[in-house]
Amino acid sequence: MHLDEPAAVYEAMLAGWGRQQKSRLLADGTVEPRLALVRRFAEFTGSRPWEWTAADVEDFTASLMSGKGRLAASTIRGYHVTLRLFCDYLLDGRYGWVGQCDRRFGAVPSQVCHDFNTAAHLVEYEGRPARRPFTYDEVQVLFDFLDDRVDVVARSGRKGALAAMRDAQMVKTAYAFGLRRRELCFLDLADLRPNPRMPAWGTYGAVHVRYGKSSRGSAPRRRTVLAVPEFDWVVQGLAQWVEQVRPLLDPGARQELWLTERRVRIAVKSMDRRFAFLRAAAGLPAELTLHCLRHSYVTHLVEFGYPERFVTEQVGHSYASTTAIYTSVSDDFKTKTLQSALRRVYGQAPDDVREGR
Repeated sequence: MHLDEPAAVYEAMLAGWGRQQKSRLLADGTVEPRLALVRRFAEFTGSRPWEWTAADVEDFTASLMSGKGRLAASTIRGYHVTLRLFCDYLLDGRYGWVGQCDRRFGAVPSQVCHDFNTAAHLVEYEGRPARRPFTYDEVQVLFDFLDDRVDVVARSGRKGALAAMRDAQMVKTAYAFGLRRRELCFLDLADLRPNPRMPAWGTYGAVHVRYGKSSRGSAPRRRTVLAVPEFDWVVQGLAQWVEQVRPLLDPGARQELWLTERRVRIAVKSMDRRFAFLRAAAGLPAELTLHCLRHSYVTHLVEFGYPERFVTEQVGHSYASTTAIYTSVSDDFKTKTLQSALRRVYGQAPDDVREGR
């Protein structure tokens, strides 16, 4: 007999649910936050899982939506999903928690999350509206600033010229291949591949992504991203970095493509901070993150006329609908597309369309 039987049973429930999730090959980064959320909910209610009610969920949700720390709808929905999963585990007859609670406490767990007290997933994209792709002009401003910064640092004689060149090439590579932050930072020399149809590009005609976004319980998805002719300038930049600049860091046998001055792989969080600094120094809006360059890549490929399936495979999406969320074509592109359709159907575009009225 435990001195605190309710606490012992509660801890056993959490431990069992943790083991169940890890048996599904879910990472600690997924399991631990879920367990922490259940503990947070139990602390909020001041009760044990066999005492929870649907009203507790509603009160908890109201607390998450109030005050200055109001959470995003997607975050609250994620909390609801976690609580629902935990209750499903408790109610699963294969684990025996219903019988245990009935015998020990005279009460049983219930599913406290239902369709009428949890957030529904109504739209595909719930990110902040301010997030958007870079325009062509903004991409040019950023790249011009990066190039000028390399020249300024190099002429000053200060340390940091190699880092400035690395940062510039990393940002350009992220855009030219539509890479996520982690995909970019975890590239190795061996991931630079030739494109058989463009032998003139050497080993810089494609990048093999080994650390793509993974589904829960699965390994990272791999893909090969081909360089496209509109972004062929990245080939020369990569060649310069690999063959001329990177060797100055004395990398030895290290295979990481992007090294710091201490000859270690640049970290994802470090790249986030560096990009924020570079974007601010270039005078660009704060809502433009490194990931926005990936959105720009998708948008610009669409405007260049690449087929939807090609774009989807380039960026590693499972569904074309996901790629569509990333796409935000310019008004000029839409006007030209409409003009083309009018010429195809009527033989000539009306003046009001040509003049943008």
